[in-house]
Amino acid sequence: MKSNKNSTERENRNRRLYWSVISVAALSCGGTTLAQTNNVAATNAGASGSSTNVTQLGNITVVGKLDKARDTIIPDLGATAHTFSKEQIETLSQGANAPFNEVILRAPGVAQDSAANGDLHVRGEHANLQYRINDVLLPEGITGFGLELDPRFVESMQLITGCLPAAYGFRTAGVVDIHTKSGAFENGGTVDLYGGSYDTFRPSLEYGGSQGKWDYFVDGSFDQNSLGIENPTPSHNAIHDQTEQYKSFLYASRILSDTSRITVMGSASYSDFQVPNTPGLQNDPANYSAPGGNPWYSGGGIPTTFDSSTLNENQNEQNYYGVVTYQKSAGDLNFQASVFGRNSDVHFTPDAVGDLFFNGEASDVKRDLYSGGLQADASYALGDKHTIRGGVLLLDEYVSADSTTAVFPVDGAGNPTGPAFPVMNNQVLHGLFAGAYLQDEWKILPEVTINYGARFDQYYSSFLKANQPSPRVNVIYQPTDWTTLHAGYARYFTPPPVENVPASTVTAFDGTSGSTGNDQDSPVQAERANYFDAGISQKITKHLQVGVDGYYKTAKHQLDDGLFGQSLVLSAFNYAKGRIYGVEFTGSYNQGGFSAYANVAWSQAYGEDWESAQFLFGPDGPGTDLAYVRNHYIYLDHDQRVTGSFGVSYTWREGSHYST
Repeated sequence: MKSNKNSTERENRNRRLYWSVISVAALSCGGTTLAQTNNVAATNAGASGSSTNVTQLGNITVVGKLDKARDTIIPDLGATAHTFSKEQIETLSQGANAPFNEVILRAPGVAQDSAANGDLHVRGEHANLQYRINDVLLPEGITGFGLELDPRFVESMQLITGCLPAAYGFRTAGVVDIHTKSGAFENGGTVDLYGGSYDTFRPSLEYGGSQGKWDYFVDGSFDQNSLGIENPTPSHNAIHDQTEQYKSFLYASRILSDTSRITVMGSASYSDFQVPNTPGLQNDPANYSAPGGNPWYSGGGIPTTFDSSTLNENQNEQNYYGVVTYQKSAGDLNFQASVFGRNSDVHFTPDAVGDLFFNGEASDVKRDLYSGGLQADASYALGDKHTIRGGVLLLDEYVSADSTTAVFPVDGAGNPTGPAFPVMNNQVLHGLFAGAYLQDEWKILPEVTINYGARFDQYYSSFLKANQPSPRVNVIYQPTDWTTLHAGYARYFTPPPVENVPASTVTAFDGTSGSTGNDQDSPVQAERANYFDAGISQKITKHLQVGVDGYYKTAKHQLDDGLFGQSLVLSAFNYAKGRIYGVEFTGSYNQGGFSAYANVAWSQAYGEDWESAQFLFGPDGPGTDLAYVRNHYIYLDHDQRVTGSFGVSYTWREGSHYST
């Protein structure tokens, strides 16, 4: 049961899964009622000669016109795009309370191997996603946006994959393109209370409106539950997995003229996570504790036994960003320019005694990422056959990576020889991303469109300097209104995320319990790849549509990420070579109030030879993992062979749904 009209229907919608759902119309009236009130007021004002509400309706018209113009600046021509509307999100069993990643998981070829850091795997890649709001790039953070964003402010969004047009660079596995709700169309507000299993308690609010030439939308939520990360045990309840999360988003736009506007967007999130425990663990190696306690631990002795279910590891995550955008539409010319900034912070605190007992080390890890930049994109219709597009991007990142790790001094056999002591490792990393592109949408025939172009990217960092020109081409052939074929090629250049580059002084851990037995630490490289994609979309009837899409990628310096150690902070590394390929099948049916979709995808992802940050993988030499991978392709750790998703929704009256 699903409803957007009143609190009774909303309660029925979620009664299947949750013990209580309360929706209260805020500020005296709900969204539908307020919107209707504004329309009536505008009509009455027009009859009486007043101009206030007539201007309001005019602003709505201008907003819609500018939204349409913005869509022409950066299209997804030739790529594979999967769209999620506000209405589709609302028909999910949790509606707008669904985690953002779970919405994207409905698209074909998307998998999530762990909830630990919210990362998604699209078409066999680990992360490598870029997020955009209203076509403006969001600088990436230390943790995934999937945990930071909230579907509540989404009007519509797309997951764009395949051979991306030249406008998209650096992060190329996919583009999550979000268009936000606007106060011009979302007059009114609601307050929701949502709860259920795992002690879930989630109040939230949203409100939109317009005043003169301004329109605005704001939302906020608080989430408390006992399954914050994941349950590593077979029991129903996780141990030590409480979380508290605060999220907010603000959108405000001012119409400057019939052809221009300025937009401000901002977001803040603050989250505390307990790291879940697994009972019954044994200390490893055993000689980190001695009978009667370990006299070498300077904090008063390591006990001979330690209950692993009582470990107390925690992680705090904070993310803030802001964007200011100017948009202008002047005849055949449309352009948009933005400045943006972001701060992302993660702090992992260990169990000072327990981590030493089980791992021989206890690391306090803190990373801060500061980002700022600008983006400008434009399109110009050059007659009926050509649309020229171009743009630039500049992104500057600064990372402060600090850690303090308590370790034991050990002898050649790994036996402790003294009390635990701290190894401090504080580093500063810097990265500068610069890119420019130019492309042409050429309607060569009524049924054939070619979108071709190139981009040039330059990357400077504390550990790497690299650049690459990247040609792109997509061909779209539409022989009938019911059949669309596409094929494309893209050259990709993917620098490593500065915030995920391991910040370790490897030799500082030699002769300690924190040593991996391997001091190899070659710099992480930028990935360079060739990508091929082809597919067809076919309407079988006016209600039924199916599609198939295949892709193949070869890469040099294949990038990957992994969680190493106790903290939930990713570390990047390279395979010397990579190979990823797969195929996706999609289908959808819509008739009357009934809609259904189904997706099935098959993929394989391989890498050969760990060629950077080798110390992450333990000792080298005959018979080791490093020696084997040096000459053999292996499946990437996030390889998901088969994925699938499906859903059914039925609307029997406006605003009321049944979905599964």
